[in-house]
Amino acid sequence: MSETWTVDLPGERVLLREPGPADEAALLKMFEECEDWFTARTGLPSAPGDVQSLYYALPEGADPGDKVLLLVERGGEVAGLVDAVRDWPEPGAVAVGLFLLAPWARGRGLGRAVAESLLARGAARVTATVPAGWRAGERFLGGLGFALGAPEGVLRRAEWRRGA
Repeated sequence: MSETWTVDLPGERVLLREPGPADEAALLKMFEECEDWFTARTGLPSAPGDVQSLYYALPEGADPGDKVLLLVERGGEVAGLVDAVRDWPEPGAVAVGLFLLAPWARGRGLGRAVAESLLARGAARVTATVPAGWRAGERFLGGLGFALGAPEGVLRRAEWRRGA
């Protein structure tokens, strides 16, 4: 199923769409630009295999048909990526594996607008993780109403529930 829609920001429209083979170079570039996040998450910069793994990495027990990858395209450039799994860990829930914006796209309301657009699509529960100590990510999730758990090694789990 093809996912495409726009998010309105003051003075511009941002496109959310599924990536295709022609997007690989732009994704590699964005991942290189996001070295700060990769280093915080894994201790290493991004590698080319990180883009390929997006297409098949799933939590244990998840249905591959429920995987959703969305590019965040701003002004014709790839500004971000969302990697999520619908109906995991239970029906009606969404597990976000990655919500990443290029450094040049951060701090301008783009992430909030994209996240609010996705949250408005009806999930009852959304889970996410953030690198422990990644203050920008912790503030971002907290500002959206996610409850952050205590650090578990290199990660902090976060949960959002509709109506909570």
